[in-house]
Amino acid sequence: MRCPFCGHEETQVKDSRPSEDGMTIRRRRFCPGCTQRFTTIERVQLRELTVVKSDTRRVPFDRDKLARSVRVAVRKRPVSEERVERIVNGIVRQLEASGESDIDSKQIGEAVMEALREVDEVAYVRFASVYRNFREAKDFEAFLGKLGEDGELPSDTKPAADPKP
Repeated sequence: MRCPFCGHEETQVKDSRPSEDGMTIRRRRFCPGCTQRFTTIERVQLRELTVVKSDTRRVPFDRDKLARSVRVAVRKRPVSEERVERIVNGIVRQLEASGESDIDSKQIGEAVMEALREVDEVAYVRFASVYRNFREAKDFEAFLGKLGEDGELPSDTKPAADPKP
């Protein structure tokens, strides 16, 4: 592995540890060229995924872009970084397990919405507003009305009951 500080071609692994979910390996590395230490994270990749956009363009799947989208949706919400990683890992595993190397962008968007709906109602609505391109307040109203018809969200996403008698 190339050193990110000096570009030296050979670095030494000093320590390796699997993550809690067993899906990644964290490696501490040392560069003999500049004596700097750095960390790398390795993930298992079952297959190369290609995203087919709505305009038929084909782009390589970008896990970091998926993670950024989820983080934007859950920003300032009570959702831990570990939970975000579990969401992203679950979606990536789901896509890889589909057996297809070409994934429709709509399939990814729907998978994110499904995962966020189970985690946080506000994050779900935030993501949906961008993903479904809401333009006016009535778009939110229609979406929230349908959300109410579809059933209840998990109790941890509901507002607390009013303590007044």
